[in-house]
Amino acid sequence: MRDGILKPGWKVWRFDQMAINVNDRIDNPSEADVEHYVGLEHLDPDSLKIRRWGVPSDVEATKLCFRKGDIIFGRRRVYQRKLAVAEFDGICSAHAMVLRPQKDVVLPEFLPFFMQSDLFMTRALEISVGSLSPTINWKTLAVQEFALPPLEEQRRIAALLESSQRLVETNRFLAEKLGSLVASYAKQHLATHLDTFPTSTIPDLTDRLTVGIVVRPADWYVPVNSGIPALRSLNVFPGRLEMADLARISDEGHSYHKKSQLHAGDVVIVRTGRPGDAAVIPHDIGPLNCIDLIVVTPNSRILPEYLAHYLNSPVGRQQFAAGSAGTAQQHFNVKEFRNLEIPCPPIDIQSSFVSDLLAIESGYANAKNRFEWCSKNHHLLVTRSVGDWCE
Repeated sequence: MRDGILKPGWKVWRFDQMAINVNDRIDNPSEADVEHYVGLEHLDPDSLKIRRWGVPSDVEATKLCFRKGDIIFGRRRVYQRKLAVAEFDGICSAHAMVLRPQKDVVLPEFLPFFMQSDLFMTRALEISVGSLSPTINWKTLAVQEFALPPLEEQRRIAALLESSQRLVETNRFLAEKLGSLVASYAKQHLATHLDTFPTSTIPDLTDRLTVGIVVRPADWYVPVNSGIPALRSLNVFPGRLEMADLARISDEGHSYHKKSQLHAGDVVIVRTGRPGDAAVIPHDIGPLNCIDLIVVTPNSRILPEYLAHYLNSPVGRQQFAAGSAGTAQQHFNVKEFRNLEIPCPPIDIQSSFVSDLLAIESGYANAKNRFEWCSKNHHLLVTRSVGDWCE
């Protein structure tokens, strides 16, 4: 613990004085008299709420029992910041610790926030052992010392942080619901279009169908801040481009590979790794090329945004899955792409669909940004509230 003078009423405690390590093991999970199994995969980073779980019959090997109100702390890979308060009885992964607050030292509503703080998480990471999968040993954690405020101040801080957490959860819920609305709106309308309007294959809907540079693209690579940017599969996601970590090729390479040069309104589609992810090249992006992507230039019968939305939809994904090969890393056969059946409603219907979906996506983006802002500020509030122990 860092040097300093404690604020009045604050005291230093070992962690085993703050919490009990509940080591109630069960060797046969299917015989556990509970309904819920919580693995580390069910815990969300920086969230105290458990939103997902399995059932005991899903798992084997020794697990830990927990009770409502216990803290489930992911002691393996603590940098993932997985920590939650149980709202029910159950069993959990043995790669977690089950902790129960010592109520005469720390309030049950305060300890989870304390453990979320950078103060605690940094220490936990420091005492983790192992390189591939660093893990905390209880004996080491037990002797760590931390400063805590008196119980009344803990109660005041916890009330403030609970209000902040409710705001985070409200915005998380809103973002998740709007995200689901985006997906369901697109799925419903595109399925209706598929049933209602005639379909056409890709060659009938495009002026250009080609593939990005595939033969020794590294021969054309140049250093960052020079040459021409080139999109790769890691830059293309459903409906958006991620312009970080761009490859760059020489001006000569860009001129040589004219067929893979990108222009506003082109649609680029991933064919290796995440086959089917599609995005539209925006205006005013400047000279651009691509590597190992499918490139199409839609003709006047279909809007680029409509085509991208269809390819990203569940219906489009099913067609891509049928034409993909490979197990370790899926790869889409370009010849199969020519055979995709795309519904082609009148342009005004396409335009209305794209406009409505864009409005919903904008609402989702705003809600997601609010959630991320609230999460960031909640994290800062937690860390400052429990870490400001020094006069």
